Amino acid sequence: MHNFLFGIYPYIALSVAILGSIARYERDPFTWKTSSSQLLRRKQLILGSVLFHVGVLVIFFGHLIGLLTPIQVFDALGISHGAKQLLAVIAGGIAGVMALVGGGILFHRRWTDPRIRQTSSFADIAILAMLLAQLVLGVGTIFVSLQHLDGYEMTKFMAWAQGIWTFDGQAASYIADVHWLFKMHLFLGLTIFLVFPFTRLVHMLSVPLRYFTRPGYQIVRSRRQEPLPERDATRVKPAE
Repeated sequence: MHNFLFGIYPYIALSVAILGSIARYERDPFTWKTSSSQLLRRKQLILGSVLFHVGVLVIFFGHLIGLLTPIQVFDALGISHGAKQLLAVIAGGIAGVMALVGGGILFHRRWTDPRIRQTSSFADIAILAMLLAQLVLGVGTIFVSLQHLDGYEMTKFMAWAQGIWTFDGQAASYIADVHWLFKMHLFLGLTIFLVFPFTRLVHMLSVPLRYFTRPGYQIVRSRRQEPLPERDATRVKPAE
């Protein structure tokens, strides 16, 4: 089961994430949106959204750089495993708490507001709950990481992640003896990739580059309609 979850399941999850996203964009492009609820209730949205998105972006790129950068690069830069571990704990801890607080605000808003709840699908609530659970597990792993600040445990995850991308058949064995919290964190993260194409998370792949080159401004009408200009036309007396 360990070999399946961390040696085969990653390829299933990533394949579904990539192929499913392409299929959704080709078949249902009008569902490729954030489905924002800002018009229904602005309260709590700004604070929760900023905290959540900033925290998640820091965590995502921190994991991406920290796990997929070859160890030799850090050695060449003179960054020890212990220093890298400490940086991951501090930066990841701050970003994790920010994202957790922001996500909690957004979940409370979506769950308790009747109008937003009515317009929310099961996938909207489920993926937000999964992200919150993932953040809780991630913050929980910090307390485990504090017990081994030499950075040796971190190298196991780097070897695993890079082994997955290089199709190393022994990748799962590199994390066989890590703490169960890390394994749950990895499994739930892979599951989020698995369901990614079927949720609103696909908007993460949209980069609005055409926004900067569009030919003109958008025309937005206000609620109060302005009076139409008078027409320069001769009134015609209706026929009797």
